Amino acid sequence: MAYNHIRLRKFNTKITYPEQDLDNDLSMSVRAGNQVFLRGQVGQDLQGNMVGVGDARAQTEQAMKNVKQLLEEQGARLEDICKITIYLVDRAYRDDVYQVVGKWLKGVYPVSTGLIIDGLARPEWVMEIDVWAVIPDERMGKLPTPPASLEWRDAKNKAAAAKGGAGRGTGRGAGRKTAGRKAVKK
Repeated sequence: MAYNHIRLRKFNTKITYPEQDLDNDLSMSVRAGNQVFLRGQVGQDLQGNMVGVGDARAQTEQAMKNVKQLLEEQGARLEDICKITIYLVDRAYRDDVYQVVGKWLKGVYPVSTGLIIDGLARPEWVMEIDVWAVIPDERMGKLPTPPASLEWRDAKNKAAAAKGGAGRGTGRGAGRKTAGRKAVKK
């Protein structure tokens, strides 16, 4: 079976992290066949605004809102989640983070890995959640094509790609119809 990759909210780190010496073409979500992979979600909305500095619950709520929206943009649902990985910068945040995630994923029963790490890409982030979902076969034939407005994270990334600059997708799969987001500093 041939799979189509649908990349949404594409962005280039050169544009989104101008203070760093990076030039990576990334996406917020990729659907490969019936599998959906999300970029790790943190306490930042999809426009790049920080939510809940120092507040693990607020950051987790925002991350889960992002997860739900990104999955839905790809035709998936929260109940399609099969695997999550949660990263915490301090064990003290575990109860708050897992209570919020548990509320969002009640009755889903994904497999889960939790890690305590030294830090995330930005010091104000206290948690990050990585999600992998699988859309059931019976829904695959009914999935609409995502709107073109979701292809790029923002106008700046889209314009750079059109000019052949940062975000143009020069690696494997370049030129395929895909889509992105403004990166949060990672």
